[in-house]
Amino acid sequence: MELCFATNNQHKIDEVAGQLGQLFTLKTLRDIGCYVELPETTGTIPGNSRQKAEYVWTHFGISCFADDSGLEVDALNGEPGVDSAFYSGSRDFRKNIEKLLTNLTYVTNRKAQFRTVFTLILQGVEYQFEGIITGQIQFEPRGDGGFGYDPIFQPDGYKRTFAEMSITEKNGISHRSRALAKMITYLQQQIH
Repeated sequence: MELCFATNNQHKIDEVAGQLGQLFTLKTLRDIGCYVELPETTGTIPGNSRQKAEYVWTHFGISCFADDSGLEVDALNGEPGVDSAFYSGSRDFRKNIEKLLTNLTYVTNRKAQFRTVFTLILQGVEYQFEGIITGQIQFEPRGDGGFGYDPIFQPDGYKRTFAEMSITEKNGISHRSRALAKMITYLQQQIH
């Protein structure tokens, strides 16, 4: 079965490709001839996920899935949330991390969660799958792996940040992998 992952983020493509398995042929936006920046204007994580998948289905007619993710920090009333990628006004994650840490300078409650919502459109029918992992925001970045806020997010039950973990270890517990596992289970049920 062919499925398009509606993202231009190579980190996400690599993360998902390793978990999708041989039952599916993963297509990228480039593979299907889509070179536009997909819309993300709904103001919510589930809404943006749906909006991107619907764009691909409407314009290219291929079964597809899209995700949207965000880091939600308790003490900041859920910020950066849906604005995680542009929190500092740009896609520069060093600046995004810097702004987040500045906003938490005198804050002791460092509780946060990463949340991902996948929207799957399979032959025109839409489904959504959510994954969440809770953790703590660290006081300074640690680790060279991962991307985005990974250097400052330490998942509950672990002594290392996402950026200090191997890609395999992170993929075993991350918000994206949890949502993806739900979607893959659903897809496998459809094939059998």
